[in-house]
Amino acid sequence: MDSILDSLLAQEATLQFPSFDEDRAWELGKLLVETARNRSCPIAIDIRQGERQLFHASLPGASPDNDQWIARKVRTVSRFGHSSFYMGNLLKASGKSISEKYFVPETEFAAHGGCFPIIVRGSGMVGTVAVSGLPQEEDHRLVVECLGIVIGRMSAEK
Repeated sequence: MDSILDSLLAQEATLQFPSFDEDRAWELGKLLVETARNRSCPIAIDIRQGERQLFHASLPGASPDNDQWIARKVRTVSRFGHSSFYMGNLLKASGKSISEKYFVPETEFAAHGGCFPIIVRGSGMVGTVAVSGLPQEEDHRLVVECLGIVIGRMSAEK
């Protein structure tokens, strides 16, 4: 379990933007939509900077339930500062639910993969990117893949 947690923390340390704004949110959201459409993924996508929603999309096959999952995952990442998949694995290792360990209601928080902190190097967490509609590990993997592409493009622009 420690190796999974270490790997997830390494993703957070690596997947950091040099800067983040509305244009980067659009670029990331657009890439998530294109990738999901190419793979026929029935997902909803949400990108926020603080409390401000910068991007939202619901693809064919997604449902209002996906938006509720996103809201719960975003609350988890916003509160704890780590990916929702990390938090789920951390809780699994402790043998406790999020409500048992942190006294927050599971109706409001979800420690399931698919939400990742948007981190600006040197500044910290400024927002979240979330996906819902696939098994949690696939939600997480899709977000991480697209973050890596967008951040890689930014590095190449320098």
